[in-house]
Amino acid sequence: MKKILFLLLILITSCSTNKVVKHHGINSLEKKQAKLIINKSNKNDILELLGPPSTKSTFNNDLWIYIERDRVNRSALALGNTKIEKNNVLIIEIDNMGLLAKKDFVDISKLNNNEFTENITSNTYSKKSFIYNFLTSVRQKINDPFQNRKKRK
Repeated sequence: MKKILFLLLILITSCSTNKVVKHHGINSLEKKQAKLIINKSNKNDILELLGPPSTKSTFNNDLWIYIERDRVNRSALALGNTKIEKNNVLIIEIDNMGLLAKKDFVDISKLNNNEFTENITSNTYSKKSFIYNFLTSVRQKINDPFQNRKKRK
């Protein structure tokens, strides 16, 4: 009994009361984005202040996205589950002159208010379409050698 109590005492005292924060992205994104001024800050100012973007738009090279996320461990009773404490996203649009044209800062409270559509996308093919017939014939040709081998044996 004394050994069990001793082990529990060691376990409890060895657990740290400090929160373990797992950080991803740019530190202090909210404070840094406040220093950016629309139509005055340029690409070099942005790169100096925030560094390279987390993501660049594939459709438009002048749309940069910066991300900040902090995940904190919950209590010891939660057994390693984490909670998202910060989830900030900064979307920057740069005009053709290299100046900051638009910035949009989204924090975790705004992210939770997204509305999703209930519309359902319909399929544009039918069983009689060319694509369906083509894929069916390819599938039959792929599966045919296996059937011939089974018959020979």
